[in-house]
Amino acid sequence: MKENIFTLEVQPNIPPNLSRLEELAEDLYYSWDRHVRALFVQLDPELWEACGHNPKVFLRRIAQHKLEEAAQVEAYIADYNRTLSAYDTYHEQAALSSKVAPYIDPDNDLVAYFCAEFGFHESVPLYSGGLGILAGDHCKAASDLRLPLVAVGLLYRKGYFSQTIDHEGNQQAHYAPSSISELPITPCLDDDGEQVQVSVDAPGREIHLRVWQMRAGHVLIYLLDSEVPENDAADRAITYQLYGGDAHMRILQELCLGLGGVRALRKLGISPSVWHINEGHSAFQIVERCRELISEGYDSATAIEAVASETVFTTHTPVPAGHDIFEPEIVAEHLAPNLADTDIPIEDILALGNGQKGFNMTSLALRGSRFHNGVSAIHGGVASQMEQHIWPEIPAQENSITSITNGIHVPTFLAQEWANLFDQRWHAWRNQLLNEDFWNVVDELPDHRFWSMRRSLKSELLRDVYQRVLKRCRRNGMSDAMIERMTSNISNPDPDLLVIGFARRFATYKRALLIFYEIDRLKELLNDPQRPVILIFAGKAHPHDEKGQAMIRRIHELSLDPDLIGKIILLEDYDMAQARKLVTGVDVWLNNPEYPLEACGTSGQKAAINGVLNLSVLDGWWDEGYEKGNGWAILPHSAGFDPEYRDREEARDLLNLLSDEVIPLYFNRGNSGYATEWVKMSKAAMRTTLPRFNAQRMVMDYVSELYAPARAQSKVLQADSLSGAQELARWKERVREHWGGTWLERIDAAPTSLLHGESLPIRVKAHLNGLSCDDVTVECRFSAMEEPRDAASTVRYQLQPEGETEDGMPVFAIDIEPRFDGLQYYRICMYPTHPLASHPFEFGGLRWL
Repeated sequence: MKENIFTLEVQPNIPPNLSRLEELAEDLYYSWDRHVRALFVQLDPELWEACGHNPKVFLRRIAQHKLEEAAQVEAYIADYNRTLSAYDTYHEQAALSSKVAPYIDPDNDLVAYFCAEFGFHESVPLYSGGLGILAGDHCKAASDLRLPLVAVGLLYRKGYFSQTIDHEGNQQAHYAPSSISELPITPCLDDDGEQVQVSVDAPGREIHLRVWQMRAGHVLIYLLDSEVPENDAADRAITYQLYGGDAHMRILQELCLGLGGVRALRKLGISPSVWHINEGHSAFQIVERCRELISEGYDSATAIEAVASETVFTTHTPVPAGHDIFEPEIVAEHLAPNLADTDIPIEDILALGNGQKGFNMTSLALRGSRFHNGVSAIHGGVASQMEQHIWPEIPAQENSITSITNGIHVPTFLAQEWANLFDQRWHAWRNQLLNEDFWNVVDELPDHRFWSMRRSLKSELLRDVYQRVLKRCRRNGMSDAMIERMTSNISNPDPDLLVIGFARRFATYKRALLIFYEIDRLKELLNDPQRPVILIFAGKAHPHDEKGQAMIRRIHELSLDPDLIGKIILLEDYDMAQARKLVTGVDVWLNNPEYPLEACGTSGQKAAINGVLNLSVLDGWWDEGYEKGNGWAILPHSAGFDPEYRDREEARDLLNLLSDEVIPLYFNRGNSGYATEWVKMSKAAMRTTLPRFNAQRMVMDYVSELYAPARAQSKVLQADSLSGAQELARWKERVREHWGGTWLERIDAAPTSLLHGESLPIRVKAHLNGLSCDDVTVECRFSAMEEPRDAASTVRYQLQPEGETEDGMPVFAIDIEPRFDGLQYYRICMYPTHPLASHPFEFGGLRWL
């Protein structure tokens, strides 16, 4: 409040026949259902924009007469009733979808999904970027599939920062507290009507947390809030700011999320059967669940086996800085008070998180789970390499980290215009998101109508961009003449203008400046009057990332270059609302990260489902999604090259593609008046991306490949008072004691050549150092290559026990008829195995002969 200025909000009385608008405003279903949002927009479009698309705030500020007038308009009431009917039908569909039903028992199964941020909609500022939006999409898809799932996060009073860019191109970060009354959340109440509270212990004090609830269709999201009178000022600030503060603040946030989240679910009477840790921030939940079992009398080794069996962990970043690492002393100091009621040594917990540079939350999550994945095929391989220290004897490509490629929630990010067109032509298209064959229907759309739709979406984007640029320029005191030059291509845009978009977090590895590597050549491309092209940039840099902020300043400087002004557009305050405009309205989506540091890159998926063509490095999802004819690929030059050479070569490839393929294809109109070949590619992008990279497919992959196996494994290990977990823990302890003294020796003649049809005899003796033959698997691996690329290029044969040598050592034997002809390679190895293990290499031991 400014000095001497008071505020007063006169709230309307909502007419009885519109009373359920309040119910719609309290359910994040509005974040993906445009018909719900349209009910608010129709009442007062300007107020909807002024309220930041927040329906709760909107209903508090709309004029009484507008509600009363709408209550008398037949067309509005008809829309209102149709929308409510669809809303009620959606919520009445409580049974699992037919896709989920084979894997999930609705009476006994429940997934608890923990994440540090959730991005449902711009009106709920609990996200910073891709991780949060992915988490929101996961919950939305789970709701659509009626998958039993609850989510757990933190209620950030200040959220992430909003961004302005000043006249020198400096990023300014602004934090504005969110009022609880403006968010679609309600307090969780106990049987006495009091708000549920839990607490976690910190050095010398107790941190109290209130529990709130958000609804997103069928999914409930529980949020923990440290703004509690019992806490001191410092602890009340724990949940103020997303990713804010120093290491001490971060560890407190992660204690509240991990320990506090488990305690909140317990207090609410919620008993998950599968626990999903989405990125390492919430990995302390493993410690809390172990503590619970230890307090019941189980030893720590049994507890970790039981807990890990029902835990899924997803890692999202191949960038080392994206993994939280704390000094072990800080972790011990903060965890010890929470373990005071158990006899678990703090050293055991520190060992679970032991990483290469301290206590690593990713290491804790990996050792405390048995089902782990990266978020694209490439990223799964990178994560396996990065985390090889967890299983140091196992080849990286064979450890237990798998991959599930991210997908995006189609109803959220498909332009309303496309959705309306699909509704007209294919009423059941929303039920076909997992059916690749169905989406051949995209080719049936008339080319001229497809082209017209793309131009219309672009015009809508450029109108929005013009208003945003105008606002920033005027705020920064730019002259009218300069504003006119800067907005010359967007104030009255040419609908044939080619628009290239680059929007994402400004981190150095994303290389926002790569396209400027050969600046003179770029200027030549952008200043062809016969083929007008503009570049739009948007994104935030972390407030502590000086290099990222320097990139923003450089783009700002280039946007004022006399040869580029009006051709380079820099937008500020990138959020979900702006993202929806960009991914639907640009012609080309540019993405050129350093390979292999793009874990997935879901913004490209959002663009592609709207017919936008990707021009991207073959990294993340694009390596899987690219087909010749649905976009353009930049081959990465990373392996073995220095960064400067790599950037130069990839920048050259990028500009070559623009000058030789992208721009000519777009402006080749022929006699039809539109670019027929461009439309063909645009349709291919939509057709190939919609069924393969949507969030329903992603969630179904989690259900079939991780959730259902985790549930099955936990049933086995936790049956009969955790007898399976106890057996597995004792076995690992025994193997750990003896494994160091094991080795293999070949005792046959080891022939170097055979005639076709002859068998290769293999006999090896195993020094098991007190272990039995049942404790190990001895294996022979054949490959046509000396260094197999992956496990799939290897043929494996298991040797069987065959008596003993004179000195009492067991012999393992097999006679193999080689599968390959010519020169080939084979190796012999031994590793510990147990029928209760979740993965063949779960123990992490391997001996090569």
